[in-house]
Amino acid sequence: MGTPHNARNILVIGGGPAAHRFTEALASRAPQDLRITVLTEETHLPYDRVALSQALTNPGVDLTLGDPKLWEAEHVTLETNAKAVAIDSAKRTVTTADGRIFNYDELVLATGSNAATLPIAGNEHTFVYRTLEDVWSIAQKVKELSASLGRTPVVATIGGGLLGLEAAAGAQALGAEAVVIDGGKWLMGTQLDEGAGQAMGRLIEQTGFTVHNGVFPQEILTSQDNGGTAVTGVLMADERTIDADMVVVSIGVRPRDELIRNYNAALDEAGSQAPRFGMGPRGGVVIDSHCATDIDHIWAIGEVANYDGFCIGLVAPANAMAEIVAEQLAGGQAEFAGFDTATKLKLSGVDVASFGDGFARTEGALEVVYADAPRGLYQKLVVSADAKTLLGGIFVGDATPYQSLRPLLGRELPGEPGAYLSALGGEAPEGELPDDAVLCSCNSVTAGTIRDAVSGCGCFEDEAPVTTVSGLKACTRAGTQCGSCVPMIKKLMEAQMLKDGAEVSTALCEHISFSRPELYEAIRAGGLQTFGEVMERFGTGKGCDICKPVIANILSSQTSVHPMDAGLAGAQDTNDRVLANMQKDGTYSVVPRIPGGEITPEKLGVIAAVAQKYGLYTKLTGGLRIDMFGARLEQLPQIWRELVDAGFESGQAYGKSLRNVKTCVGSSWCRYGMLDSTALGIEMELRYRGLRAPHKLKMGVSGCARECAEARAKDIGVIATTDGWNLYVGGNGGANPAHAQLLAGGLDEQTLFKYIDRYLMYYIRTADKLQRTAHWLQDLDGGLERAKQVVIEDSLGLAEELEAAMEAHVANYQDEWAATLADPVKLKRFRSFVNTAAPDTELEYVSERGQQRPAEPVALGASIPVGAPQS
Repeated sequence: MGTPHNARNILVIGGGPAAHRFTEALASRAPQDLRITVLTEETHLPYDRVALSQALTNPGVDLTLGDPKLWEAEHVTLETNAKAVAIDSAKRTVTTADGRIFNYDELVLATGSNAATLPIAGNEHTFVYRTLEDVWSIAQKVKELSASLGRTPVVATIGGGLLGLEAAAGAQALGAEAVVIDGGKWLMGTQLDEGAGQAMGRLIEQTGFTVHNGVFPQEILTSQDNGGTAVTGVLMADERTIDADMVVVSIGVRPRDELIRNYNAALDEAGSQAPRFGMGPRGGVVIDSHCATDIDHIWAIGEVANYDGFCIGLVAPANAMAEIVAEQLAGGQAEFAGFDTATKLKLSGVDVASFGDGFARTEGALEVVYADAPRGLYQKLVVSADAKTLLGGIFVGDATPYQSLRPLLGRELPGEPGAYLSALGGEAPEGELPDDAVLCSCNSVTAGTIRDAVSGCGCFEDEAPVTTVSGLKACTRAGTQCGSCVPMIKKLMEAQMLKDGAEVSTALCEHISFSRPELYEAIRAGGLQTFGEVMERFGTGKGCDICKPVIANILSSQTSVHPMDAGLAGAQDTNDRVLANMQKDGTYSVVPRIPGGEITPEKLGVIAAVAQKYGLYTKLTGGLRIDMFGARLEQLPQIWRELVDAGFESGQAYGKSLRNVKTCVGSSWCRYGMLDSTALGIEMELRYRGLRAPHKLKMGVSGCARECAEARAKDIGVIATTDGWNLYVGGNGGANPAHAQLLAGGLDEQTLFKYIDRYLMYYIRTADKLQRTAHWLQDLDGGLERAKQVVIEDSLGLAEELEAAMEAHVANYQDEWAATLADPVKLKRFRSFVNTAAPDTELEYVSERGQQRPAEPVALGASIPVGAPQS
């Protein structure tokens, strides 16, 4: 059925995300009496500009928005290479650069914005970061420089905002050295306050960027090279020169309003009394709450639209405007409620989020802040004067609270604001989100909409409930753009499914359809060896914070691969990437392995000498080890060089692996000891060291029933009796203590190790992600009896296979720090700052009981930065 001859002509100028969203929304609302024509000067279908960084490192990636079939619909036409140059509002026509004339009944301006440029000498030799062609050009130039210079090229990005940092990260991913130049005092000044910006800068520098803040560039320096012009650096306003082989300018965007300005200018020149467009003082077309301009039948959406004095270059308001105009033209009523400037992203591995009134501009607003500059951590909530209503927030380094708090914006918090800061051990507020709470700000999707979809809203032909994240995306559009709301969507979906009595999916995440046990078996059966092989075979996309560490853990447990090899470095958690536990002040702990707690006086002397030399705080742990705290990142290899040379190994306090085996002195010294618990504990620790598991493992061996080693509070506990060794499993301390249960009693050592081998490998194969043995045993169908059947009776016929897997681990074990010290490539990761070997001088300590420790945070309270050093 064709489009009626009397159909209204809806003409759209612009082919970006706003134009696409409007076309999609209107075509779905009223296709029977509309003819939609979209004019774009680009050659591509509308694509996702938010994901441009993907095209920088992968030129072949498809960023096309939505379903391309939209443009094949009979009543929708996309005109590419069609640059609009003139509007005639009296005749209701638009003329393109090639002379074509398009009639309209309603005109929608979605011209977007241009990358802002610098009015300085040499600007013509810079690149911008705005379109696909822009990023392709940047990638090609970096490739050419790498080949011609014979060294790593230096790419300077001018601009420390979102796009600038993305451009710098892309250049770094292409193999260039990334330099960021920003005239502001701190990075991302539009989204972050000073405390957050300083934390952001520190974390960004730790990723390998060099950052220059607070001074503006005044000239791009060049030289003549082989008949051409080559960039050599950037001259700053303070006369410094920053060396660079290439310069990318990303200082913001400017509304593409030249078409509208030319229209007004033409009327002024002709002395016409025809109505003119209202223009913002800093650009953009003025719109009202219906997104209508001052000229009848002309609307504006996206970055070119100026509402309440502002043009905003974010996805959420552009989508909202597009939906509002579509609703108006389809005969409905809708109004623009104002800009939602919430932002949640990960830049170069750094979590950043802001929402609402993050700068506390509301009268009487109070700020609840945790600031820990050395650690690069900043969390702030802004609340009303009575400290009850949530007004906004800013998070850097750990944005965990954002997902739960963002939907509560403008609502009364159920508890003390500071209790929700994860940096202080707070947790997300419990309780059910109201139906009208906005879960996906990009697409204005509420919690109620998600619940309706899960319970069966009729989005699809069979009106079946939507029970997958991908299905919710297709049904509601939630999570289809920035993606930051996906974890909350999944959590809400599963909660509603349980309420409806439906079975909840065990998929690891949206990128991996398997559960962790299924993925473990798939990787094992396929003989896969690297992260890339796993994603290519079983995953989609590039993975996420959920599946990446799980895959790294599984590969490590199966192949004993080093955490930095096999493409795992980028998939690991922070601690595993540097083989050390990060502490509250941004330094790291050094924990050498002391099997069974037994150590010679000579080795004690080595630890003492190392701690004195590097000024480390030392403490005996509950696991019979010695922890040394306060090591800077660049010091870790130096410290471990001395320890490894003295015969120490990594204690793996950073990994999901065996921490330690706690022992008492047993029959060697104790008059109550029945068996040699120390010798057995040492043998256990040397056998199971380095074994990667879904969660950390702790073991204990007591020489008698007096239980000095607290073996029954461990994942694996062994207690000596007159009949032999009793084996206990499934215990743990922590927030939810569990008492270990007897698996088998009266065992000799050979049988004991055989049962432990089987039990551990069965757990590693079948446990969920981050599931401790106690919880796994509770959830195991049949519980302890099931474990006995598998481990002792071999009910699954897997005993030999499980034992062989453990033997392979023992045979392939290597000390991770010894391997790191032998590899110059791995050692490059251990620098606090990429541009200097100087130590970090911002760390603050106080003296206590003859040792130094980090300065304690001051008491939490309104407008008080927690984490400030004490005098």
